[in-house]
Amino acid sequence: MRSIDPRLLQILFLGSFLTLGVLLRDFSVQASQIGSTFAVALLAQWFWLRRLGLQQAGYLSAIVTSLGLSILIRADSSWVHPLVALLAISSKFLLRIDGRHVLNPANLGAVLAAWVLPGAWLSPGQWGQDWLLAGWIIALGMIVTRRASRLDIGVCFLLCWAAMLMLRVTWLGQPSGVLQHQLNNGALLLFAFFMITDPMTTPARPSARLIFALMVASGAYVWQFVLHKPNALVLSLFVFSGLVPWINRRWPGDGWRWPGTPRATALSSRSDRYAS
Repeated sequence: MRSIDPRLLQILFLGSFLTLGVLLRDFSVQASQIGSTFAVALLAQWFWLRRLGLQQAGYLSAIVTSLGLSILIRADSSWVHPLVALLAISSKFLLRIDGRHVLNPANLGAVLAAWVLPGAWLSPGQWGQDWLLAGWIIALGMIVTRRASRLDIGVCFLLCWAAMLMLRVTWLGQPSGVLQHQLNNGALLLFAFFMITDPMTTPARPSARLIFALMVASGAYVWQFVLHKPNALVLSLFVFSGLVPWINRRWPGDGWRWPGTPRATALSSRSDRYAS
């Protein structure tokens, strides 16, 4: 029986999050911004696949990226979302080392919105502090990342982040409710299960992934609680993603393959490497 492509589950789950946010959380994102994000992302994917002769690679990854950008990014203008979508999708084909793209497209888009483009920002607190929503994201995220063989890095990151926050709360003598508030965050869980778990931009060896998760958590902690700067998670992942090609060369692993892909052809499948 052919395994289900984990990107289909990501589309289902992220689509439900976006719909929930628009209908119940009053997300300040317009239908035109969502529509232009999808349109430009799919056109960019089509252009690069056609130019490189990879039409069989498909468009699932572009849809996943579009959902992520629509959930994370807010802007005062209508041109920001499609521009970010164009740059995010194009980065998969232009910024490559050892046959893999270096940056997670949604992560790159978030960094551009937060620090480069005028009138754009991230909305990390839009999910509120709802335990039911947090449980929903954890459950669905674990399913997706388990199918993509990256559950280890998501869980490791959450444990490292929680330990750092716990030590901080203890050191400052703050009540336990502060820690609960910081951990019960939908944006944190989305990051842990749907962004840092990208199989194409994380280390191939399991032990290296755990170290990578610790690095990202540590960098985010310093940025947020030492330097007191916002959007720590997306920036830390962006910075440390540049080390992944070196990590894979220094500590090589078996590589990642889509479920159902024979191991012998996993690393030689050019379409799969560009599709993700």
